[in-house]
Amino acid sequence: MTSSTISLPLTAARPVRKRSSRRVLPGFNLTLGFTLFYLSLIVLIPLSALVFKTFTLTWEQFWVAVASPRVVASYQLTFGASLIAALVNVVFGLLVAWVLVRYPFPGKKIIDALVDLPFALPTAVAGIALTALLADNGWVGQVLAPYDVKLAFNRNGIVIALIFIGLPFVVRTVQPVLEDAEKELEEAATCLGASRWQTFRFVIFPTIAPALLTGFAMAFARAVGEYGSVIFIAGNMPMVSEITPLIIIGKLEQYDYAGAAAVAVVMLGFSFILLLIINALQAWQRRRSGAAS
Repeated sequence: MTSSTISLPLTAARPVRKRSSRRVLPGFNLTLGFTLFYLSLIVLIPLSALVFKTFTLTWEQFWVAVASPRVVASYQLTFGASLIAALVNVVFGLLVAWVLVRYPFPGKKIIDALVDLPFALPTAVAGIALTALLADNGWVGQVLAPYDVKLAFNRNGIVIALIFIGLPFVVRTVQPVLEDAEKELEEAATCLGASRWQTFRFVIFPTIAPALLTGFAMAFARAVGEYGSVIFIAGNMPMVSEITPLIIIGKLEQYDYAGAAAVAVVMLGFSFILLLIINALQAWQRRRSGAAS
């Protein structure tokens, strides 16, 4: 009986080449370079020009521009009203997102589309509409006028306008998180005897807390820089209902470019610090949620 030899195919003797993964975009170096160039062109260069314009002032001139009583009062109003509006939007934005996600009802798609209306509506149109609605001769204002409740041309109008433009940020940030939440965990908590409040506090809230903080940060940042919808309903009285963006516009109209840049730098610094704090809270919340899971 003769032994038979098995000849291997020639292709088996050749080294197998690993197919390199084809990327849709170019390599890391090119994409990183383009990213840095684009960010510098759009963000860093304008902000640097703002800071460099401030350097044309002496320290005394800078302090007079940013710390006068009128400007300080505008800081307090702008950040205070933005904080109140963002907190209100956290509560009611969560409620709106919860209803849109958890309950079917007629006209749900229409309500869902109306949430995005402040995104598409020009801010000046929003300000005029709110003024026509809340003024003493408006639909709502004339009902409240006999009770000496004024919602327009004062600080109340500013807060209402900032709530209007900031609500979509919270709703659209929390809504997808609620949609992806595991309802089995809620059912398990209910089966173990947890009340509705305990289920929300220990199961639902830790899941949506980072999204709520993100929505709060976005609504707050949007409110701090809002101008168009506020000037129509604020009244714009110095030391009473004058926001900081209006101070900056006033300095620009007086050709005080350095003074306007100085106030803008202060606003930028405060906003940056607050956003860092909020991002730190988000990171802490994520670590806490990961450790708990």
